[in-house]
Amino acid sequence: MEGSFTSEFAEFSRVQTEFREMVNSGDLYNSCYEIEGFYLDLLAKEKSAGNKQWAVGPLNPPKLFDKRDSRKPHKCIKWLDEQEPNSVIFVSFGTTTTLSDEEIKELAIGLEKSEKKFIWVLREADKGDIFTGESREVELPEGYEEKVEKRGLIVRDWVPQLEILRHESTGGFMSHCGWNSCMESISMGVPIVAWPMHSDQPRNAILVTEVLKIGVELKDWAMRDELVSSDAVAECVKRLMDSAEGDKMRQRATELSKSVVNGGGSGKEMGLFHCPYYKIKRSSFVLVELVSCFVTLNVN
Repeated sequence: MEGSFTSEFAEFSRVQTEFREMVNSGDLYNSCYEIEGFYLDLLAKEKSAGNKQWAVGPLNPPKLFDKRDSRKPHKCIKWLDEQEPNSVIFVSFGTTTTLSDEEIKELAIGLEKSEKKFIWVLREADKGDIFTGESREVELPEGYEEKVEKRGLIVRDWVPQLEILRHESTGGFMSHCGWNSCMESISMGVPIVAWPMHSDQPRNAILVTEVLKIGVELKDWAMRDELVSSDAVAECVKRLMDSAEGDKMRQRATELSKSVVNGGGSGKEMGLFHCPYYKIKRSSFVLVELVSCFVTLNVN
């Protein structure tokens, strides 16, 4: 999609592709047929005369599908324990996405206008531009945290994202739609408010909103240069968290999660991908060096 990749990223992808074509005997994808069956079949047809492929996702720690860890819970989990089921939207944009001052302000006001409970993670990426290296102090509207303290939790350090997503009080996830975040949200059965920023995120957002139909779009990629308004934020949050349409998305997300966890493609594909010996090769690319072949790990 136009404008989604920087020239540096495009060049990296080109070099990686050329290298893979020289030494690669197969691909491991952090995905599964329950999520991307149609597209995996297309890739399989392209590779029918050559390399193998295995869809081994989601690559989430299995223990997270079991009961809660016995260690001291994070403050976010303690806070979620006090909320009603499906009443909280989790807001986080990963570690490689930067919001402008104006976007942070509009997002803050929009969350307030929505009148919904939320956990909002303001991370290091929001303190500067990851592409220019510039830094700044993140400033919320004056008195904002005091205004929303009864229904909003703002966190400025690391949070256990998977634990938050699997908590029964979490009913939605506002995300940049990085692939790992998408896979985690799908695995935990949580629908998404999609706000893609760059790279593969616009395409992932389309998969979530138009193909899987487990999310709503906050910002169309064609309008990427326009500022997202607080009204748009509030409308999307309420649409996901407080409407019949949102309930249907949540139900679809739950069904998809069960399909992925209970036997999805990963278990079957892992069974097909078997080798008695491997080691990680240290190089510019992540490869699994097998006895007789190289396998590129595609785990974006």
